[in-house]
Amino acid sequence: MMSGTSLDGVDAVLVDLRGRPCLLGAGFLRYPKSLKAILLALHEISGDEVHRAALAGIELSRLYAKAVQRLLEKHQVPAQTVSAIGCHGQTVRHRPGAGYSSQLGNPAWLAERTGIAVVADFRSRDIAAGGQGAPLVPAFHAAVFRDSRHHRVIANLGGIANITDLPRQGPVTGFDTGPGNVLLDAWTRERFGRDFDRSGAIAARGRPVASLLKALLADPYFRRSPPKSTGRDHFSFDWLHRFSVGKHKAEDVQATLAELTACSIAKAIAKFCAGAEEVYLCGGGVRNHDLVRRITRELAGMKIASTDRLGIHPDWVEAMAFAWLAQRALKRETGNLPEVTGAKGPRVLGAIYAA
Repeated sequence: MMSGTSLDGVDAVLVDLRGRPCLLGAGFLRYPKSLKAILLALHEISGDEVHRAALAGIELSRLYAKAVQRLLEKHQVPAQTVSAIGCHGQTVRHRPGAGYSSQLGNPAWLAERTGIAVVADFRSRDIAAGGQGAPLVPAFHAAVFRDSRHHRVIANLGGIANITDLPRQGPVTGFDTGPGNVLLDAWTRERFGRDFDRSGAIAARGRPVASLLKALLADPYFRRSPPKSTGRDHFSFDWLHRFSVGKHKAEDVQATLAELTACSIAKAIAKFCAGAEEVYLCGGGVRNHDLVRRITRELAGMKIASTDRLGIHPDWVEAMAFAWLAQRALKRETGNLPEVTGAKGPRVLGAIYAA
């Protein structure tokens, strides 16, 4: 199960991992508006956070249990045949420099409600070993998408965008490139009263503001070398408002934010994925046709496609990755890539809550 930084809901997948990962079923459960408002508020420093976070974790686990039960009923799979639920939880703080990354959810509650073992808290061990705790999905990308004939890059267009470099041979690398959908969604909510910019229609009407884009791209994060990771903590709405965005037309700001995502991804690929021939997109941003068009333009000369071409629908890649990581935890196999996260070495990731 995966709840990403877009804060839209939970992706639940049923995966057979007895050979190459095989998707048996999938579903999405949207967050109620009341829960989404609580989660957005918890990203800001305020009073009584511990109590409110605990209650939100229980509410999330109720929703997770509902998603699991719906998925199993739809595909007529008995709960006792499922080895485990890999539950990422909902990130509300990601501060590896301070030694932690906090994902909300109550895995004990989820195990109790579903009768299925739960593997959770995937990021803490990597951070304890000196790593960023993110991104963790590149290990899965390497396992299922790497090809000795082609130099590929997997670009995940989530709330925060990240890339995985899969050369024909040699070490796999990956890192967060910066904002994916997070600022696009925040600006759409603020100025247009919608949860997201469907197909990128608002951005497509606007014209990027060159001076604003230059200022946004001057943020020190974009100049840092990997390993690195980021989140809403850094690329927040408050961060955006430092650039006096209110003086520009709303559509033009949206177009500029789309350019920010596309340019930061393209610059990262050009700088750190030398020789890459193919870029495969996954995550919710694949449905933003304007954003995909901008990325394709920035990466002119490269083959651009979605991970559908590689056999996995772009909506379900991350959720499948956490099923795979959960299996590795059960088998006491390592799940991180130190070359990606900067950890001192490979580590078994996740805490197990027995059924």
